[in-house]
Amino acid sequence: MIGYLDCSTGVSGDKFLGALLDVGEASGAFTAEDLRDAVARLAPEARVEVERVRSHGIAAVSVRVEAAEQPAHRHWPDIEALLGGADWLPEPTRAAALRTFEALAAAEAHVHGAPLERVHFHEVGAIDSIADVVGVCLGMHALGIDQLAASPVAVGGGTVATDHGLLPVPAPATAALLASMPTLGGPVDRELTTPTGAALLKGLGAAFGPMPAMTAAYVGLGAGTRDIGLPNVCQLTVGEPLVADGTARVALLETNIDHLPAEELAFAAEELLGEGALDVWQTPIVMKKGRSAVMLSVLAPEQDADTFSRRVIELTGSLGVRRELLERTVAERESRSVETPWGPARVKIGGGRVRPEHDDVARIARENALPYRAVAAEIERIASGEPQDA
Repeated sequence: MIGYLDCSTGVSGDKFLGALLDVGEASGAFTAEDLRDAVARLAPEARVEVERVRSHGIAAVSVRVEAAEQPAHRHWPDIEALLGGADWLPEPTRAAALRTFEALAAAEAHVHGAPLERVHFHEVGAIDSIADVVGVCLGMHALGIDQLAASPVAVGGGTVATDHGLLPVPAPATAALLASMPTLGGPVDRELTTPTGAALLKGLGAAFGPMPAMTAAYVGLGAGTRDIGLPNVCQLTVGEPLVADGTARVALLETNIDHLPAEELAFAAEELLGEGALDVWQTPIVMKKGRSAVMLSVLAPEQDADTFSRRVIELTGSLGVRRELLERTVAERESRSVETPWGPARVKIGGGRVRPEHDDVARIARENALPYRAVAAEIERIASGEPQDA
């Protein structure tokens, strides 16, 4: 699935999260209760309020997270330990949340000239921002959105009050996070894009430009808390990429690795998949002087070839990545959520087959102490509309 986020009135964590919940409630794949359960496990003292509001005549979902007592500041290692210990989160969710906060930490380190491990978060270290980041990453995973695109980001104008005093908009950390992203000022002299919103775009590997060709399945709207004199909303459109004539242009990226342990290489593959690679695989090879090695192959959308080439180098330390542009034939497919005895589960339907999503099957099997194969078979039966055996 692909998601397109309209940032014409900026982007913040709560607006992005509200838009995901609007889509999630309509599809049944990500609900307010799912968000409350996740926040309760991260911070039992927090309270989550989700309601439908009107922002200058536009109905949208508002999310507020409040906690009576919490640390004044959290350092990057504190956030890293909190999320690292949340092994109940799906791995792609946790990896995306960690990337987002690491991007925030790197921006703060740059602004303050401090080492990464000594960076302390101000507003973005509060429970509401942690809930926004984890909630957005969880919603993206639950809805099966593996590609995120966005419009140019409106930053607003004027000044904003922070712990460091009055700063120009965009504030320095936000400006650092938005580097290399298309931005524009206005449409009002208020802070429209927050550090959390900018970090989510970076952590989720958003591409930018006009709405990509897609068949829209759902449209969600998330509301901000401030009255800016016009609808303060983010619109998220979710659907299947539209493929002309059944073919799609893709990039095959490859590099030979003989310097990484298997665990680190597996981690790199998981990160690349979590960031939206179409496929990642490893092939045993023999390099010069008879050295055993692995060829890491990454299949990515053509427009994301540069991004994934850089990520392969960052994750593996490789000195180069080969690139080949290919066409692939894509079968018609549909992604949807079905209701099972254990709650909603996602399936993909295409090529004459129903394929339950592995993460949902694994989660249900673990939570209910059931065999993986039995859970997958039951989800497939329900999605296919086949009668239950007597």
